Amino acid sequence: MSSSEASSIETMDKDLHVTFTEMMYNLLPNPYESQEINHLTLAYFVISSLDILNALQNVDKEAIANWVLSFQVRHGTTFDPNNGQFYGFHGSRSSQFPPDENGVFCHNNSHLASTYCALSILKIVGYDFSNLDSESMSISMRNLQQPDGSFMPIHSGGETDLRFVYCAAAICFMLGNWNGMDKEKVKNYILKCQSYDGGFGLVPGAESHGGATYCAIVSLRLMGFIEDNILSSCNLSSLIDFPLLLDWILQRQGTDGGFQGRPNKSSDTCYAFWIGAVLRILGGCNFVDNKALHGFLVSCQYKYGGFSKFPGEFPDLYHSYYGYAAFSLLEESGLKSLCSELGITDIAAIGV
Repeated sequence: MSSSEASSIETMDKDLHVTFTEMMYNLLPNPYESQEINHLTLAYFVISSLDILNALQNVDKEAIANWVLSFQVRHGTTFDPNNGQFYGFHGSRSSQFPPDENGVFCHNNSHLASTYCALSILKIVGYDFSNLDSESMSISMRNLQQPDGSFMPIHSGGETDLRFVYCAAAICFMLGNWNGMDKEKVKNYILKCQSYDGGFGLVPGAESHGGATYCAIVSLRLMGFIEDNILSSCNLSSLIDFPLLLDWILQRQGTDGGFQGRPNKSSDTCYAFWIGAVLRILGGCNFVDNKALHGFLVSCQYKYGGFSKFPGEFPDLYHSYYGYAAFSLLEESGLKSLCSELGITDIAAIGV
């Protein structure tokens, strides 16, 4: 795409983005067919985008809730918490085998990331969580926790890293039920992921990464191991090296105003959220050049709505959502305030 096709508007055009996101709500373009396995995740990007944009009034919330609930895995008449299964949500129809004559899913492909997205959507549309079997969902999640404290996303054959630690923590927090994890083991695993430079890698010994750092800090915050706005505290927690972490984070803002996920990488729209949210939680937003960041994000705004990864490229759902989320963190007029820890609006998070 030529640079002339990118938006030349110097501000965020909310109405343009509402139109773009409503189009995605009604019909996803065919390039997303290859991502059918992540259908619930794509839906989360769309529904949460509309909520941030204050544009949920044109969607059928009850229909959305029923659609999301249709992906839930149920255990049948008896529940065995030690059978190795996780009773969460499938991510798509293609991963969801038909139930048997008793309504039991014999092939359980429920996934932590899909469950996080499902619960987030249900929060956004105002679904009453008392109607969920949160106890079996939470308890069965323990089957995914590994001896080192990390989590596999699915009961068999999955990788383990901080992404799924975050999903598990967010699920427990939204359900108000922490029976699904050993928090001390999780904490110790997260601490092992902090690198020599202050950031966090996805696994112990891995390179520091903006997304992994978000997962680490937010998980610790949701579990109650670190307080909000900790940089303003007279007694910084010795749990992690916050000054070193802050130094690493602030080095991620480039000369173009955007944030990169790792050293020697280009600035990318999504890291305005991943890094920006960590700074908000720690209380370090004042250290950011918000004007420069605003300018970078606007340069990634497409003329027909949505945001791209880099300036001059076509938009996609992932970067569009995190573009809206980043503008919410920047307190853009007309957008709802974002709950940095859960990736949904504050109103949705508290259930108003």
